[in-house]
Amino acid sequence: MSVSPAQLGQVLSAFERNFRERNELGASVSVWWQGEEIFSAAQGHMDRTKSREWAESTLVPVYSATKGPASATLLMALEAKGMGPETLVREVWPAFPVAEATFAHLLSHQCGLAALDRRASVWDHTEVVAAVEVQEPAWRPGGGQGYHPRTFGALVEEPVRRLTGRTLGVHFREVLGEPLGLEFWIGLPESEHHRVATLYPGKADKSDLEEGFYSEFHKEGSLVRRAFSSPRGLHSVQEMNDPKAWSAGFPAMGGIGTAQALAKFYQAAIGAIESPLSPSVRAALAETRIQGDDRILMRETVFTCGCQKDPLDEAGNKKRRLYGTSAGAFGHPGAGGSHAFGDPETGLSFAYVMNQMELSVFPGPKSTEMIEGLFGE
Repeated sequence: MSVSPAQLGQVLSAFERNFRERNELGASVSVWWQGEEIFSAAQGHMDRTKSREWAESTLVPVYSATKGPASATLLMALEAKGMGPETLVREVWPAFPVAEATFAHLLSHQCGLAALDRRASVWDHTEVVAAVEVQEPAWRPGGGQGYHPRTFGALVEEPVRRLTGRTLGVHFREVLGEPLGLEFWIGLPESEHHRVATLYPGKADKSDLEEGFYSEFHKEGSLVRRAFSSPRGLHSVQEMNDPKAWSAGFPAMGGIGTAQALAKFYQAAIGAIESPLSPSVRAALAETRIQGDDRILMRETVFTCGCQKDPLDEAGNKKRRLYGTSAGAFGHPGAGGSHAFGDPETGLSFAYVMNQMELSVFPGPKSTEMIEGLFGE
């Protein structure tokens, strides 16, 4: 396919509408096609005082949009040791509590370790790992899937430390971030702190709280609530605005960067640019591992080794289009609305980041309307 000026015009129109009609404060969007950035827009302000203008170089926390680059980092570390998705986790991490689990199971949220019974602080990796090692899985591989919103960080961090002797964030910069020139960090250097925008939480209305996911999320003791509260700490947006959180390097939710960096990462992930990502790592990021009802997100999900895709019906048609029109497109959203993905079929990648968050489990109209315009919907 080719991308027409009209399609890019639709992206820009939707981007600008967010500021007029959807309470956007500051945001960036980046679109790449077959190795080149073909569209970029940045507008608004880095905080509500409006004293700092938002630019293409503005950095912002992207929450779970971190999971794609973090997963690629683990897959690269495994490959460097002659291992891969089918390797048993216990070959690297002997005390891992699910004996039959492979890294493919771990990266596709099939290990049943979304919630921890033992109290552990998100700031103490050793404590979290100890809690994981004694955790009885809520389900096991073959028993379905359930998104691991927070524990995913320790699940990918610990193997990378064992394989490389470095934190995941440091290894990411060495093997991916710096070679690709990505303005993206999992553990932000203090020298870049001045570039970070302030996040503002979304607001809930009554209908949000009554919906399936949020009903379970607010139910004391539910698996959903426990998954989003373990390990403990960093539960408020205000805490994520603390420079301590920017530098900590949490692989599940601590990535900070630009829209351009995320879109370029997915160009590498779909093989549209030369990169350190091998064909086998790209295939692991792209290939569906499981589709079904999600025990945590309370709706149908599709997971690859570290990314998400749109679910398909029996005829192979998409049931939703968060990742455009192609069945093979994959990526990962972040809490509040950030979103990024790549499409191997068209050679397109897309990323959107912002600082005025929305209350939504999946990407909302601020990004999906741009995606619809990009794919000529």
